[in-house]
Parts: sequence; structure tokens; C-alpha cells
Amino acid sequence: MTRETLSGDARDLTWFKSSYSDSSNPSDCVEVATAPPGIRVRDSKRPDDTHLTLAPSTWSAFLTFAAQG
Repeated sequence: MTRETLSGDARDLTWFKSSYSDSSNPSDCVEVATAPPGIRVRDSKRPDDTHLTLAPSTWSAFLTFAAQG
């Protein structure tokens, strides 16, 4: 996992929210985008702030874990 400052190319990514996001406050969620070298994750309230980049295998393991709970 890396923590990166948002660069111009990251703004051009297609970000999406989980279908499980709280619809009563749509700005309170995590957004993800896929782009080399991995999966980008950011706070929807602060889209121009830093974000995380996860290896695809790490993201897959997280999704598997989250689906169990």
C-alpha cells in the first residue's frame, strides 16, 4: 500500500462509490478507481487530498474479508 498526493492524472480517473454507501449522506463514503499500478482509494469528501494505492492482490484480499462480515 502506498499513500500518494493526488496528481493531475488521478483526477482523470473514473472514481466510483460502493453500492452499499449510505444514501442519506452521499458525500460520506470511500471511492475507488482502477489504474496502474493498482487500485486507488480516496475519501469522497476530500477528492483532491491524498489517496491510497493498493496492489490488486491486496484489494482482492480486502474484498474477500469484507464480504465475510
